[in-house]
Amino acid sequence: MKIKKGDNVIVITGKDKGKTGKIARAFPSKGMVLITGVNIKKKHQKANKSNQKGQIIEIASPIHISNVMVIDDSNKRGRVGKRLSGDKYVRFNKKTGKTI
Repeated sequence: MKIKKGDNVIVITGKDKGKTGKIARAFPSKGMVLITGVNIKKKHQKANKSNQKGQIIEIASPIHISNVMVIDDSNKRGRVGKRLSGDKYVRFNKKTGKTI
């Protein structure tokens, strides 16, 4: 998985197309990522105490990595590549050539 936690991404398909956000959590085994403010679902929560009311809360749910692209500092989206810089590998945007 070339996308990691903390990357800035843009959604390229689906109901949230065009929205940008930062990856809060990655699920590599499922191939999904959790992005803050994207793919919001409503959950009905039951009252867990006698004096508390039930409520509807909004939770961000994971989105598949094929539906997002990484954006760099200049807000250009592109695929992620790896190249050797010195003795370490760095990730870069293939379209612009800038490191991520």
